[in-house]
Amino acid sequence: MATKKKTNPKSPSSGNPSPAHPLASFLHQRAPWIIAALGFILYTNTLFHDYALDDAIVITENMFTQQGISGIPGLAKYDTFYGFFKEEGKANLVAGGRYRPLTPIFFAVEQTLFGGSPLMSHLINALLYGGLCALLFFTLQRLLIGRLDQNTATRVALLAAGLFAAHPLHTEVVANIKGRDEILALLGSLTAWWMTLKALDERRPALVLGAGLALFLALLSKENAITFLAVIPVSLWFFRKDWSLPNATSLWPLAAATLAFLVIRGAVIGWTTGEPPLEMLNNPFVKLVGNQYVFFSGAERWGTILFTLLLYLKLLVWPIPLTHDYYPRHIAIHDLGDPLVWLSILLHLGLVVIIIRGWRSRSLPAFAAFYYLATLSIVSNIVFPVGTNMSERFLFMPSVGFALFLGWQLVHRFPGKATLTWGLTAVFILLWSGLTIARNPVWKNNYTLFTTDVKTSVNSAKLQNATGGELITQAILPENEPRKDAMIRQAVIHLNKAVEIHPGYKNACLLLGNAHNYLKEFPTAIQWYQKALQLDPDYREATNNLQITYRDAGRYMGEVRNDLPASIDYLKKSLSLRPDDFETNRLLGIAYGIGRQHDEAVLYFTKALEIQPDNAELMVYLGNTWFNAGDPLKGNAWHEKARHRDPQVFEKLGIKK
Repeated sequence: MATKKKTNPKSPSSGNPSPAHPLASFLHQRAPWIIAALGFILYTNTLFHDYALDDAIVITENMFTQQGISGIPGLAKYDTFYGFFKEEGKANLVAGGRYRPLTPIFFAVEQTLFGGSPLMSHLINALLYGGLCALLFFTLQRLLIGRLDQNTATRVALLAAGLFAAHPLHTEVVANIKGRDEILALLGSLTAWWMTLKALDERRPALVLGAGLALFLALLSKENAITFLAVIPVSLWFFRKDWSLPNATSLWPLAAATLAFLVIRGAVIGWTTGEPPLEMLNNPFVKLVGNQYVFFSGAERWGTILFTLLLYLKLLVWPIPLTHDYYPRHIAIHDLGDPLVWLSILLHLGLVVIIIRGWRSRSLPAFAAFYYLATLSIVSNIVFPVGTNMSERFLFMPSVGFALFLGWQLVHRFPGKATLTWGLTAVFILLWSGLTIARNPVWKNNYTLFTTDVKTSVNSAKLQNATGGELITQAILPENEPRKDAMIRQAVIHLNKAVEIHPGYKNACLLLGNAHNYLKEFPTAIQWYQKALQLDPDYREATNNLQITYRDAGRYMGEVRNDLPASIDYLKKSLSLRPDDFETNRLLGIAYGIGRQHDEAVLYFTKALEIQPDNAELMVYLGNTWFNAGDPLKGNAWHEKARHRDPQVFEKLGIKK
């Protein structure tokens, strides 16, 4: 009787160890270096980019980061937003607040060492990403060796890491310096995973302590690392046959690290997740009904969430088009009657079925599906609102599951056809690499990012507003003087669109006021500032800009239009908002002087001199007013004071004396 040929016990799904393909042998030997190089090289065209987007929050406009190393205590002590807003009350703009001190601490150190050079920060991001991709290879290789022969495990890990490295969805994380929080969170999480596997495989339990430290640092980078508290033990169930969930007690350092982080986080920013704000830009599940903002109905909330989950799956497979902005209403309101919502339900139920059916057999696709759903859960808006409908950076960590599944399929579906496997992988990597390299230049600065992505996120109030604001910022630069008005009028189009989408958008109203001020359309500018103040009576920027616009309008009506009554009216309105404004008092003195209302002119020149008592030019104006009022003694006295203060003052003013 013939004996049955035994299969490799470590390779239940693949049979005998896979024969080594010549290309595979070469790649396996140099896999970590190849993967690291791929991850780094794909982002070398970002090295000379400027700061962009949320870099302002954590770097350029963060008071603690700008202090360098001396600002580290402040970064550890407060919510991540505090150093930017500089106000305690704005820490909970989004539900639950944000406590992610590790990445800003990196930036503070870079501020001290490199003077805040974006070149060095972009270089560090690219290097860290390359290292992360190599670590992903090592982690997956070690994970899979528990179930597959070494050759197959290495091949799957190599393909998965290569596909992960090339995926265009990661451009938001790597090309944007602020995205380092995602890189460090996954880097720390993978380190914890790898050390746990190594500890169990080599019977070195002390390594789990290191895994706990790595997870703690990952959590300090970004809270979504907490999902690895489930990913790691479940991965052991799937890939270590002698391990079962009751053995999870041996992973107590991971739980202790998580608990320590939660205690610190709670002590810093509080223990409540907070109530979702009734503001569309900080809570996407708010809509305008009549003249009032209200929360979505349950059907609308769940329909919209399920639609975004479908869009996530689509972006994993077909990452076109990409945009950094998915704020309302780039994602329209959906309800449970939408066919696409039901497609999403069916697809995600399919993932759940794959997990359930593959749980007992411990299949790799089941684990990949579990990993994807677990790591996406915390940013899906299902657990709590995250402040936006969705974001490509939220797929950074979950995309590991997709890369693992795709790498496995490329190996598993074509047994004995290594050339076909490597060929298909090369096609994926080349296509995705091309999209990545093409997408990176969009992240050069705010101007290129906003003006590019606004063509995709047409219905995003936030991006329409940001584009309008950036166009104004660029328009007033000296080099753009020839096209200043055209750029500002383009900004007005974007800002009007922002207000159309979100009528309660006070910052868009403020920027519309600024735009019309620059266009010298002062009545329209004033209307927009007043609209902003109707939305928020305590809006200091709107009050300040309204005061300046009244003053500018007064100057314009007097100097250009020669309309003294209108000039004085505007200037008095400006003064009512800020009585101690030197320039407004000076202009009122001039306006009344030209109108031969000498008493009023003396009054306002005197007030201006109380604000700037050493201003020689103003002393000359006051002296002239007294001369015109028929009091040469006071006129001469003020001229003498002016000459004493500045002997050249009359020459500077072109007055012969």
